Amino acid sequence: MPSTQWREVFLPHEQVQHVQQIHVFSELQRKNQKKHGHGRALHRNQVAALKASLVVEESLPDYARQGIFAAPAAFEAHVRLSNGNFSVDRAPDIRGFAIKVLGASTPSSTDVEQNFTLVSQETLRVSGSADVVAIVDLSTSTPGAALRKAVTSPGLTRSAVANVRDMVKPFSGFATHDFFSIMPITFGDYAARLKLCAASTAINKKARKDLAADLYARLADGDLEFRLQAQFFEDERRTPIEDSSVRWDTPWLTVARLRLPQQEPDEALAETVEKSSFNPWTAAKEHRPLGELMRARQAAYTLSWRNRDVAP
Repeated sequence: MPSTQWREVFLPHEQVQHVQQIHVFSELQRKNQKKHGHGRALHRNQVAALKASLVVEESLPDYARQGIFAAPAAFEAHVRLSNGNFSVDRAPDIRGFAIKVLGASTPSSTDVEQNFTLVSQETLRVSGSADVVAIVDLSTSTPGAALRKAVTSPGLTRSAVANVRDMVKPFSGFATHDFFSIMPITFGDYAARLKLCAASTAINKKARKDLAADLYARLADGDLEFRLQAQFFEDERRTPIEDSSVRWDTPWLTVARLRLPQQEPDEALAETVEKSSFNPWTAAKEHRPLGELMRARQAAYTLSWRNRDVAP
């Protein structure tokens, strides 16, 4: 059974470390803005912006009836699909599936905005935020600088190579691929990782050439429905809170359905979604992100938002 005995590990002086780390992302964002205009530090290439609804399942077990999943309901949502680093769809990449639930309610509050950010990999082979920042720095360095960093940090190079291997695995399209939170969030007193199950098993071999075209062609034929599942913490050995490289060994439970109704590309919606922030820390108090990696992301998201020059 799920346990409430999870614990986070706070590093000495980690807040100072996180502030120092965000300069790598700020510099990356500055370089991209110089070339392409204002935008996000990462996942700046928006593939599609979509209207959606999140429908909470009925008859959930007590431990899952937390926050916005406390009772059966249907909430309006916006979805942003993105490429992580590249604008070319066929390039190996980490794909993003971000969900903004609007006007949700919980037992303790109403009109809550809940953001979920998921990616096309179940795990991330790093030991913490310092590794992530170092890999981003390595990947954006000049060839000469990258070679020097690789030679002096063999462990970092192995981590980067392992993650690249995950990225180059075939991506069949946003409708036919699973997406994961990688790190857990709270479910009230419990903790869980999230998974969005593919809406279809019908693979379009041409999808990788134009991911948006594949998705909108499917939406022209009918609605798409994804299952949102939660995988709950049971013990630190099988379900470690802090280790993003471990695939958890507990069952998945469907807690909601994400429904994309039939729709065509909508320029006004695309602009609204592009200007929005999809921040996992924008959440009901029952669903805050967990782990050092997510605390580091909080600082990075704040700076990225400010640098985009779209904040009110």
